[in-house]
Amino acid sequence: MSKVVLAIGGNAIIKEGQVGTIEEQQQNIMESAEPVLALMEQGHTVVITHGNGPQVGNTLIRGEMAKSVIPEYPLDVYGAETQGNLGYLIQQNFKNKMTERNINKTIATVVTQSVVSSDDPAFQSPTKPIGPFYTKEEMEKIVAERNLTFVEDAGRGYRRVVASPKPVRIVEKEAIETLLNNGISVISTGGGGIPVIENNGKIEGVEAVIDKDFASALLAADINADYLFILTGVEQVAINFGKPNQQNLLEVTIDDALRYLDEGQFPKGSMGPKIEAAILFLQKGGKNVIITSIDKLEDAIAGKTGTRIVM
Repeated sequence: MSKVVLAIGGNAIIKEGQVGTIEEQQQNIMESAEPVLALMEQGHTVVITHGNGPQVGNTLIRGEMAKSVIPEYPLDVYGAETQGNLGYLIQQNFKNKMTERNINKTIATVVTQSVVSSDDPAFQSPTKPIGPFYTKEEMEKIVAERNLTFVEDAGRGYRRVVASPKPVRIVEKEAIETLLNNGISVISTGGGGIPVIENNGKIEGVEAVIDKDFASALLAADINADYLFILTGVEQVAINFGKPNQQNLLEVTIDDALRYLDEGQFPKGSMGPKIEAAILFLQKGGKNVIITSIDKLEDAIAGKTGTRIVM
């Protein structure tokens, strides 16, 4: 059967209005499991990628509050920490659900590194907000002590911003392929992967955040996935979203998608990166890419709903 990459947002694991307890995250993961397990029952080999934005934010707050007792870690290590935490929660809850449904398969997490270019212009213009809000006085004190960049955020205070470079290579691609070729479902590329750069044949972590959908598209193309599902909070992509003339899209060509991007139909902070990631997958030789909500997976793979981006 098909090889399927499913890119799940971090906000699906900690939902809006939740504080992010382990119990809340486990419940959300169990709810997400059902449509994914249905694909496994049909014989599809599944790779699950996931966001980690809320989780990294909470980890940064914990590190800030505890820094007088224990040392703070760099951002790449926090990314690795949340990858491990979320991988554990996802694989345990999925395995329990698989046992309930008599799905005799193994699922495993690969802590994944994504190579970025040290020359990526994103490093010169950090834009990705992370972590807690600070007052102007708190921000100025931090800046005086550490070389960090902050921006004012809609009157709510100041937030740290970091670079969001494009991934160019998934370090553990061969390990992921080996597991898939042996029938093992894989959780990988959490939070877009831990950002690393290559220097004289060695890799080292950098302070950055990688877009989860771009990394998922890169991985899906590299492992020759039959399907890339970019999962979001809506069933279909729409133009004129939220307006009386809203139009849901069942299928859209790359040319039309690029035109809609230029028109501002897909904002940078929401649908825009998902469309760009879908285009990247196809341009790298990918076959089928669909944007939809996780509860519509089965209908989307059957062509009944979702938005399919095509050449």
